[in-house]
This record gives sequence, C-alpha cells and structure tokens, in this order.
Amino acid sequence: QVHLAETGGGLVQTGGSLRLSCAASGSIFSINAMGWWRQESGKERDMVATMITDGSTIVVDSVKGRFTISRDYAKNMTFLQMNSLKPEDTATYYCHAVVSRYAGDSHKVYWGQGTQVTVSS
Repeated sequence: QVHLAETGGGLVQTGGSLRLSCAASGSIFSINAMGWWRQESGKERDMVATMITDGSTIVVDSVKGRFTISRDYAKNMTFLQMNSLKPEDTATYYCHAVVSRYAGDSHKVYWGQGTQVTVSS
C-alpha cells in the first residue's frame, strides 16, 4: 500500500504565497514522477506541475513563473511553492505519484486526499 499525505493548503489573499508539501510512504521501490493536480468545484482535475525522476519538469502555462515544483528524492517528497496567487488558483490540490512497489512491478498512479487552496480577491 502507498499513501500520499499533503499539507500546506489554506486561505490567502491575492498576491500571497503558499507552499504545499506531499510525502509518500508505504511500500515504495521507486517513484518515477511526483507532482500536483488541481480541481475546481464541478470541474475536471487538471495537472499543474510534475517532476520526473530525471529532474525534468512539466508546468502548465497558467502557473509558469509563479509556481515552482521541487522534490526531495531521499524523503519521497514533493513541494509546490505558489507565489503571486490569484483567485483563479482556488481549488483542491492533489498530490500524485507514479510508484513501483517492488523490483519488476509496474508503475501505478497514487493520489493524496487533497488540500484546499483558497485565494481571496
């Protein structure tokens, strides 16, 4: 079993900053990618930023220059530093990880429970 735990959400004013953290625990052999998605009420879940094990990142255009993703490979953690927040960033943010649980296992996607980010205007 793999468990992802997010922390760091909250309420912030426009222009403010928040830092989200996600820790993966459980039966983990390797993590191919970790990152963040978000979901507004009544809408689909969309990717925000993902970091692959080789260090490459994928960041959606709407947050480029404002959000920075990073990973602590030793601790199986990922972070999302969010600056210059806007009301349209309001959503539930979900951590995801692509995990292999043992040698030879296929990689599977796991999700955290989500953390709410609310940006007031």
